[in-house]
Amino acid sequence: MRADEQYGWSGAMRTQGGGSPAGEDFHEVFCALLPRLYRRAALLAGRSGAEDAVHEAYLKLSSRPRRLLDHPEPYAYAFAAMVSVIRDEWRRDRRQALVPLTGDEIGSWDGGIGHREAELEAVELLSGLSAKQAAAVLLVDLDGYTIDEAADILGVHRGTVSRARARALLALRSSLTTGTGREGRDGDG
Repeated sequence: MRADEQYGWSGAMRTQGGGSPAGEDFHEVFCALLPRLYRRAALLAGRSGAEDAVHEAYLKLSSRPRRLLDHPEPYAYAFAAMVSVIRDEWRRDRRQALVPLTGDEIGSWDGGIGHREAELEAVELLSGLSAKQAAAVLLVDLDGYTIDEAADILGVHRGTVSRARARALLALRSSLTTGTGREGRDGDG
């Protein structure tokens, strides 16, 4: 099964890039990045928001397919676009009152409970951070980029990434010791 069919994007998204060779190339490149982007989006936005985030990033990138195709590191370019989409969503969500979920609303597992619990814990911890902080932790600590590479991907100065990462790690440590996961969300990060 192709990645685009797995996520239900086979028809509408393929036509976004047009029938041109650049559009088809864009579609192939993006589909190759899709599993990795989806995993990172699940960590940043949670499983329920991951598909929407990747879809919005696709729409954002498909308006100018050459930029992705000509970029020296397409994943980094697509990841930066996805982080931008998630950051915009988080900003919109800040204006709304959050309602805590109970255990019954999260859903049930049919297997891999330990892995799923770890994923949910990571999502909860990352949701307590600002988008900038979460992106810095994902790029540097999980994806293995250097601070300079992460700064280039996010389009900010390396000091901004270092500061955001340091604040994120501090917030994560304090949330693990206090047992909460929402401290860093309102920070400037």
